Amino acid sequence: MAARGRCPECGSAALVEDAHYAQQQLVCAACGCVLAEGLLTTTYTEEEHLREVAYSQSTGQKEQLSRCLQRGIRRVQDLCKVLQLPAVFEETAVSYFQRALQLPAFHLVSLEKKELLGGCCVFVTCRQRNWPLTMGTICSLLYAKQDLFASVYLSLQKELGLSVPALSLADLVTTHLNSFRLFQPAANVPAPFLEDKEKLLARTMGIVELASETWLVTGRHPVPIVTAAAFLAWQSLQPGPRLSCPLAWFCRLAGVDLPPPAHLRLKELLEILLGMASQLSWLRGFTLDKKTVVKHIGDLLQHRVFLLKNAFSQQDGEEQHDTAPGQGSLDKDSLDKDSPGQDSPGQGSSSSPPVAQDKGCPSAGKRQRGGTLRPLLPPCLIHPRKRLRPAAPSAPDSAPTGDEPISDSEIEQYLRSPEEIRAFRKAKAW
Repeated sequence: MAARGRCPECGSAALVEDAHYAQQQLVCAACGCVLAEGLLTTTYTEEEHLREVAYSQSTGQKEQLSRCLQRGIRRVQDLCKVLQLPAVFEETAVSYFQRALQLPAFHLVSLEKKELLGGCCVFVTCRQRNWPLTMGTICSLLYAKQDLFASVYLSLQKELGLSVPALSLADLVTTHLNSFRLFQPAANVPAPFLEDKEKLLARTMGIVELASETWLVTGRHPVPIVTAAAFLAWQSLQPGPRLSCPLAWFCRLAGVDLPPPAHLRLKELLEILLGMASQLSWLRGFTLDKKTVVKHIGDLLQHRVFLLKNAFSQQDGEEQHDTAPGQGSLDKDSLDKDSPGQDSPGQGSSSSPPVAQDKGCPSAGKRQRGGTLRPLLPPCLIHPRKRLRPAAPSAPDSAPTGDEPISDSEIEQYLRSPEEIRAFRKAKAW
């Protein structure tokens, strides 16, 4: 028999009265939510005294979950379906969410943090099972701020005592490039800008490895580095129509956000590539700048190990000096014959470190004739930040009077022999 009213959970008007164990219950036919339940007696004594007990109390357990817990579980399940996670991931994330809501630390938090708690449980589950998922992806799906999400995530990790492994850089590159819209034809992507996914992934991975070997990754956010590396890889695969495309336009075509530090990471990568290109003899006749060096990224990555080893060998106490023409540069035939890890005679000790100059990007020929290459060092040493001025010393420290008391343990350090006293008086008289 249909009843009046609507379900508070799903808003359906299909409410029916159903007899369950000789008691009347008001149930929603759409979602199965129990809105009201009748009363029953459990023992003959209670029936004799006409005392009625609810069904949930008679069984000794709560059959109906709290509304907050139901909403949170449904949110976790929906998030797992959007991310297309396996069923075992969903079960683990739901169990984490149920355990977290039982802790006192999450009882009095705001509703916004409780909604982010389900996303944190999904994020922890994916990281524990080596599923590449970034915090930015979860935040974009939940329309949440990353700093607030990070605080809830750290609280969950601390309260439950969870061990969450870090995401490797290779997995992050794969995950980040999977979101690009440059691999399939689209209305807003011109045909020359389309690229093969496997080629772009392999070239981007090589540039990211180069950035890791030259101190551009440690202590920095990885997404701007991956974005800049993907941009250079995309340009180098077809430099003709793509060299005029800026980084911001590339991000709009790919359908990804442009992180602000990506321009700085792009500039640092180009400086490293320019310095490496100046060591190759077959590029000496070209006028290399930040655009034309992109054409030779394939050759630079192919001989990356040799060039970086040659540069690192210069940092161990060797004096920086100008390189004469014909010395210190690498010949293409010699690189093809020698292995990347071995130094040719006359090359390992006379070549300059492969890093670009501080001022501009002149041609490779000008560098070889008289330019001085900047040493290959971490960015914090190449561009040191302005240090704060030391605090002014206090008045007693800045103006000693000589009348300060001397302790008994230090008095022996101030006793002088007669010869020292005469020398001191003589120096004082001068």
